[in-house]
Amino acid sequence: MLETLGVKWPEFIASLINFSIVLFVLWRFAYKPIFEMLAARRQKIADSVANADKIKAELAKTEVDRQKTLADAGDKANKLIEDARQAAARVRETETQKAIAAAEQIVTKAREAAAQERVQMLAELKREVGRLVVQTTATVTGKVLTQDDQQRLAQETEKQLSA
Repeated sequence: MLETLGVKWPEFIASLINFSIVLFVLWRFAYKPIFEMLAARRQKIADSVANADKIKAELAKTEVDRQKTLADAGDKANKLIEDARQAAARVRETETQKAIAAAEQIVTKAREAAAQERVQMLAELKREVGRLVVQTTATVTGKVLTQDDQQRLAQETEKQLSA
């Protein structure tokens, strides 16, 4: 039946063998290396994509870590600034207390000096008043007072001025 179509069996078998040989040679030396190379490229591309995804994930993690580190550094800096402010406030308070204490000491010393000066001036005033009383008494009475009279008058005058 195939002979009626013009197929000759010996030529057909020879063509089939030639085709099989060409197919085998092409498969063995052309298609197989090409397919292997394409498979290797597919694998490289898949590995590269996976590696790129891995790198993106690591980059995102690194960015989060960086942001966290910056936030922590900012918090630490703010804490240090606050601690410095508190220390400055304590130092200022301490220095203020020292200045107040020094001022109070100065005022106390000034009051003591003024009181001492007042006592000294009162003592001088009493002596002067006593001297004036003795002199006035001597002038009024017209007599010369003895040393004992002068002392007695000065003491009486001092007692009256103290009371």
